[in-house]
Amino acid sequence: MTKTVDLNADMGESFGPWVMGQDAALLEVISSANIACGFHAGDPDVMAQTMGLAAQKGVGIGAHPGFHDLQGFGRRRMHLPDKTLRHMIQYQLGAAQGIARAAGAQVRHLKLHGALANMTSEDFGLAQACFGAALEAAPEIIIMVLAATQQQRAVERLDCLWAGEIFADRAYNEDATLVDRSLAGAVIHDPQEAAQRVVNMVQAGAILPAKGDPIPAAVDTICLHGDGETAVTMAQAVRAGLAEAGVTIQPFQGRRGAL
Repeated sequence: MTKTVDLNADMGESFGPWVMGQDAALLEVISSANIACGFHAGDPDVMAQTMGLAAQKGVGIGAHPGFHDLQGFGRRRMHLPDKTLRHMIQYQLGAAQGIARAAGAQVRHLKLHGALANMTSEDFGLAQACFGAALEAAPEIIIMVLAATQQQRAVERLDCLWAGEIFADRAYNEDATLVDRSLAGAVIHDPQEAAQRVVNMVQAGAILPAKGDPIPAAVDTICLHGDGETAVTMAQAVRAGLAEAGVTIQPFQGRRGAL
């Protein structure tokens, strides 16, 4: 049976005249787009433009909420009351849904950003609160999770549609969390290295940490970061490597229950 996998990228992260990322070029390569909702990056104009382009390309649209931390790009950890956290998710998801609908499209998935994603990968209760809040607003939305982390355990408990994500350009710890960006080797910059690593993980159906044993994982989608100098080259290399290995690229459909 031919393997299939989705390619996703975070985008819509420009703000006013300040451009970040290579969204138009990446939309030629990926099958799902995670679009910033204005808290950590992006603004209404950027959201509308990015969603319109994604819809034209037949790329699946996702809401990409994060902490209200524009200056820190959502990469600074924040500790908020549970009620505030839940409303923060629903507010950003609602904005994404409204702009997508105006563009003749729909938000089909949700992926947490930055520090919020990292914190929920470690904390089951926090993940359940964030994802539960999203499901209250959109019961059929597909939740994209960091595979084999507390995020996955939360969606399994919530019994919702979900998709497991691995990263093309990030190194892993032995517990399937991402190596902190401040550490050497945390981010992979060589496109060919990233491509081969992705092919190996897709074929193995597992996360391959720098140290330790393979971690069996739901490899439904692969994240390609869009804000580096080699972003498009890396995305093209990963897609080409997967094609050469006989892997088909298509949007994920979501799964339900335990892996």
